[in-house]
Amino acid sequence: MKPSSHQGRRHGTAQASEPNPSEVLDAFRKCGALLEGHFVLRSGLHSRQFFQCALVLQHAALAADLCAALARRVNAAEVDTVISPALGGIIVGQEVARSLGKRHIFAEKEEGKLVLRRGFAIQSGERFLVAEDVVTQGGRVKETMDIVRSHGGVVAAVAVLVDRSTTAVDFGVPFHSLARMQVETFPADRLPPDLAAVPAVKPGSR
Repeated sequence: MKPSSHQGRRHGTAQASEPNPSEVLDAFRKCGALLEGHFVLRSGLHSRQFFQCALVLQHAALAADLCAALARRVNAAEVDTVISPALGGIIVGQEVARSLGKRHIFAEKEEGKLVLRRGFAIQSGERFLVAEDVVTQGGRVKETMDIVRSHGGVVAAVAVLVDRSTTAVDFGVPFHSLARMQVETFPADRLPPDLAAVPAVKPGSR
């Protein structure tokens, strides 16, 4: 998967082979999206690695193929609609929904928490796939699941490009990812010496 020479798959052409986890992570590295250093994650934990998915998703054809591969892991018959948390999950959710032939909506921040806005509606019993770019502890995914359920919807599954959780996150529904990379994380008050010696940066979006 090369962002510079990658050609988008067209309708009616043969389906490309499924990317394995190593190929997915290699695509992130080639895009400069798998960063090394000292980072503060959205969860507040510190890490030596950071996935900046926007640098992969900026390549539209590559994003389409990665998300199509993710969509193929989902049972489309069990999903009515795809929902994603803004900002990072929007492109993933849109492309996964396109591949599944489903509607896509998103939740966004308002006064510090995710809410449903812009006239988006959830019907009672409507079955949702929650799509996100990267999961560490799954906080935004769980917030999005709560929104679906509070409106009477059903969470059928969760799908992410990369699972970077240290210990597997249990969402209570089928969980799909294209790649898993166990990224070591640390509370701010228990940093190892090598991280404590380097200034931390917060590269993520909120």
